Amino acid sequence: MSVIAIDSLRKEYGDTVAIDELSLSIDAGEVFGFLGPNGAGKSTTIDALLGYVQPTAGTITVLGHDVVTESRAVRESVGVLPDGYALYDRLTAHEHVAMAATFRESDDDVDAVLSRVGLADATHRRAGGFSKGMTQRLALGMALVGDPEVLVFDEPSSGLDPTGIADLRQIVAEEAERGATVFFSSHDLAQVEATCDRVAIVNDGRLVALDSVSGLRERAGALTTLSVVAKPLPDPSSLRGLDGVRDVTVDGDRLVCRCAGAEAKVRALQTVFDSGVRIYDVDTDSASLEDLFAATVGDGDTVGTVQVEPSGATHGDGQGATTTTGEAR
Repeated sequence: MSVIAIDSLRKEYGDTVAIDELSLSIDAGEVFGFLGPNGAGKSTTIDALLGYVQPTAGTITVLGHDVVTESRAVRESVGVLPDGYALYDRLTAHEHVAMAATFRESDDDVDAVLSRVGLADATHRRAGGFSKGMTQRLALGMALVGDPEVLVFDEPSSGLDPTGIADLRQIVAEEAERGATVFFSSHDLAQVEATCDRVAIVNDGRLVALDSVSGLRERAGALTTLSVVAKPLPDPSSLRGLDGVRDVTVDGDRLVCRCAGAEAKVRALQTVFDSGVRIYDVDTDSASLEDLFAATVGDGDTVGTVQVEPSGATHGDGQGATTTTGEAR
């Protein structure tokens, strides 16, 4: 059973369709990225997932609980880091986490929670004087109280400095390791790329891509460039017949291969090694998640040509139908 199951979700506000037939299936221990441009339906999906809004059609279950009819059970199982969380100015960091522990009936060590999110030195400071980054760290600590089985993070890196982002990444990895499911919605695409197992991209309320980052690269036809400095250079023709190697050129003392997928890149590099030449440098350049995101959602008027897994599909073999370019709703 999937931890989070969204089946044919639709949400209408009058004549506006905010979410259109969205289906997702997310497993235990998975860090799942949820992306889309402004107005794509991300916030509405999260609100529906948490039971804050009622779907027009379709269903959502969390740990087998229907979010509409069993909303209390859902909230008891989910830790939430919302976007733009507002703290109580007069309460200290310790009092905020202690309050969260009371609500969750948890015996967590409050000081240990604050230390984990980097606020050990601010335990008894009032939140009214916190920076945006400190506020985000405290909200993260409150979401972690009680070791919830599901964590919903909406723009979790907002306001965090590089150290805070690194701490967040470590915490997400630790939570996934213990079996928690992390639903990670963010505009920080580099952070999503470094953190998430799979990524869903929505545009105009519809799912337009669903795969791992590497899978998205392959499905979008994005090529990885492998650049090798060697003396003497191997014969380019020895690489041109390799499966997945699309193009091989020579640029001075550098051999440049454009490869479709990681396996093709490895085959090309192994061929260079096996040729017995002396290698001085190896570099690769892959399409970033930002590139794939732009290619998928375009200018907001069209959807891309990245393949989407069938509705409700779990990891499987990653095969799915193709979403073809055309006008979006």
